[in-house]
Amino acid sequence: MNLFTLFLSALLVNNIVLSKFIGMCPFMGVSTKLSSAIGMGIAVIFVIFGASVLSWVLYYFVLQPMGLEYMKLISFILLIAAFVQFVEMYIKKNSPSLYKSLGIYLPLITTNCCVLYVALDNITQKYTLIETMVNSIAVPAGFMLVMVIFATIRERLSGNDVPKPFQGNPIAFVTAAIMAIAFSAFAGLA
Repeated sequence: MNLFTLFLSALLVNNIVLSKFIGMCPFMGVSTKLSSAIGMGIAVIFVIFGASVLSWVLYYFVLQPMGLEYMKLISFILLIAAFVQFVEMYIKKNSPSLYKSLGIYLPLITTNCCVLYVALDNITQKYTLIETMVNSIAVPAGFMLVMVIFATIRERLSGNDVPKPFQGNPIAFVTAAIMAIAFSAFAGLA
């Protein structure tokens, strides 16, 4: 039951975008089209899961035994950058259309604070490997869920008559704020 609570909490209650406001750059930038939001969501799930598990292994099997815990931040940043490069090369080779639709936001996953946040949070919370894996799936799944909902709303808004002062980013921020309020209703779940 503890793992289910952890999953539900990371997915809905403590959604990384709507409750912590982490990862807003890709959230606002890639969410104009549903297909791009889904592609970015899948890439973020893969990157966060892989980077978090590798970071956990690095911390507990290399840094901690050697007394180098203070090196976790720089080590995790380097690990994440290398991992994202591999993901980028893979997507470029196997899905050129997705690579093109993600544009600059794919390399920006390296600097996406969500990736580093989850890796550091897993260590800070002293999660076991299984808890790290659950949290590292739930957080980006919540990120993707919110991006898909947001992209769907933005696509619908683009076809509607929005007052001129609210067109573009203003209506997107208003929509994100309303989504954050709606997601706050999950606070009592976990």
